[in-house]
Amino acid sequence: MRIAVAGGTGVVGRHAVEAARAAGHDVVVLSRAKGADVATGVGLVDALQGADAVIDVTNTTTLSRVKAVVFFETATRNLLDAEARAGVGHHVALSIVGIDGIDSSYYAGKLAQERAVAAGSVPFTIARAAQFHEFAGQLLARMSGPLAVMPKLLMRPVAAREVGEHLVRVASGAAVGRARDLVGPRDEVLLDVARRQLAFDGERRRVLGVRLPGAYGKGLASGSLRGGPDALQGVATFDEWLGSEDHVREE
Repeated sequence: MRIAVAGGTGVVGRHAVEAARAAGHDVVVLSRAKGADVATGVGLVDALQGADAVIDVTNTTTLSRVKAVVFFETATRNLLDAEARAGVGHHVALSIVGIDGIDSSYYAGKLAQERAVAAGSVPFTIARAAQFHEFAGQLLARMSGPLAVMPKLLMRPVAAREVGEHLVRVASGAAVGRARDLVGPRDEVLLDVARRQLAFDGERRRVLGVRLPGAYGKGLASGSLRGGPDALQGVATFDEWLGSEDHVREE
């Protein structure tokens, strides 16, 4: 089958592209560089001709509720409109486990994305996953100096590679509305994970944990982002991932 991946050069997207190709699928990567822009809709209909499914792993980095909602709603509606016009039969959207009670900050954008997908005319599957093993490194890379501050976050992280493979399996099947959640094999605390990554990478930086204010901070600390007992469970632990080829030290 022909699978298009929006955000196919990102942390999860590149693994989804690799997994789809390994499974024998014809893959189209949607990107501005290739003339297909989810933010404006330009080039999407042409890029999606002949596609059977679209995997949407587009993302934005913001803690602004307004910016997150605008980005995810706009990108989703542009994709769904192009998919309907091109005759795509399955839209797969990556979302995050446990965010139903955290309609705030970045998570408000993901919830808005889910609502937009459900309101569209294209058959869909929303596939939620836990935070990625790559998450701590992304945060550390955004902070300079000898001190890093991590929000209090109880999580059950999963390898981005396993998320990409999961999305391809979901896209290969029929639209089901909501796939089973995917989480990692062990409960973790973000602060501990960040410290272990720095130690593994040989970096001497102090890491402090803080509880963020408001509904967003409460949600991070609540444990809801670890998912429920019925979730699918990934294989690679964080420490196993650290020693794998997928762990690339952030510069």
